[in-house]
Amino acid sequence: MRARWILVLLLLLAGCSSGPAENDGRITLRFQSLAWQQESVQVNKELVKEWNATHPDIKVEYVQGSWDSVHDQLLTSFEGGEAPDIIHDASDDLADFAYGGYLADLTDLLPARLKSDIPQRSWETATFGDGIYGVPFLQEPRVIVANATWLKESGVRIPTPERPWSWPEFRRITKELSGVGKYGVAWPLKDPVSATLNLSLSTGGQLFHRGADGKVTVRFEAGDEVMPRTVHDQVTSDRSASPTTLGSGGSDTLPGFFGGKYAMVPLGFSYRQQIVQQAPEGFDWQVLPAPAGADGLTQGVSPQTLSIAEDSPHRREAARFLDFLLRPENMVRLALGDWMLPTGTEALRDPALRTPEHDWATGTALAPHLRSAPAQSVRGYPEWKDKVATPAFQEYYSGAIGLGELRERLEDDGNLVLARYQR
Repeated sequence: MRARWILVLLLLLAGCSSGPAENDGRITLRFQSLAWQQESVQVNKELVKEWNATHPDIKVEYVQGSWDSVHDQLLTSFEGGEAPDIIHDASDDLADFAYGGYLADLTDLLPARLKSDIPQRSWETATFGDGIYGVPFLQEPRVIVANATWLKESGVRIPTPERPWSWPEFRRITKELSGVGKYGVAWPLKDPVSATLNLSLSTGGQLFHRGADGKVTVRFEAGDEVMPRTVHDQVTSDRSASPTTLGSGGSDTLPGFFGGKYAMVPLGFSYRQQIVQQAPEGFDWQVLPAPAGADGLTQGVSPQTLSIAEDSPHRREAARFLDFLLRPENMVRLALGDWMLPTGTEALRDPALRTPEHDWATGTALAPHLRSAPAQSVRGYPEWKDKVATPAFQEYYSGAIGLGELRERLEDDGNLVLARYQR
């Protein structure tokens, strides 16, 4: 009888175990990072090493992930009970995971210091319902990278964050900069949806509208038309935008940019690293703010985020690591490694991010204008984007369909997709 009770007690104790630990009693946390640039990977690994050196009881294991497959990989790992404790992702990929119960609500796990350092507008990008399911820590405004020599010789007004171009002025200037075999702008719109939605915030575009019942519908209204109509007209009417780059990624446009084929290329702020590495000797370039609309320089962003798996047995220890990783001085290191902007207000004040070199100061000046991307909390957005919006925008930008058909497909076909996620 006594042996039986001892066995029962051992089984109960085993069932109460908080999760896997090292033989010596240390906790091990798996941190899946999506850093891919050499500088960024190095910084992340250095910070993990520094944590491990000062926290012998909580070991962090660095796991390399990939942006190309992260959504499907995470879904598989969640459903298989093998998700990493700490998850690097982007805020526009979190909605289904948050609503699906795969991510821990960080509201009561994060320290007050971290909560107060990141502005509310950034927290909104990772807030779903009443919970916070990721810490937004790096953000990237869309900017215009310009051939500085070309612009100077043309005599056009050079925009600044204080005096940006309007969308009509931008269209007019791209016409002035165009000529035989040369284009004022090259739009790399391999992924046309996020660029269109995020830049349309400057003209009051929202596209997604939440009703009193909480359900989201698509309405393509006047504010949503300005940016896509500008691109469409530059390509099809003005011949001031290259039609061949519409299906290209940002990196694909750089050879033509360096070769003098395009005066300007709208890109994410982090592309400056590639330009510094690849530009021919003597090539003079500069960063300009994206055009402004009725709402000024406002644009949507989907920051990189750090989340904690709901199934992690060590959520509080994982939150301690996040607090360490995102100290202001560490956030600066992460931002410099990725050539992006930190979300933290103290980190943004660092002189290293406000230097004229490589136009860091231009990007930092745009930080107050960054808002949650329109699609952040929309369930079913990935399917809507892939099956409806991407082909519709691609056809519109190329001139294959008109504005009316674009609106019809985004609204009619799009709302059928979204409805399936809101029953």
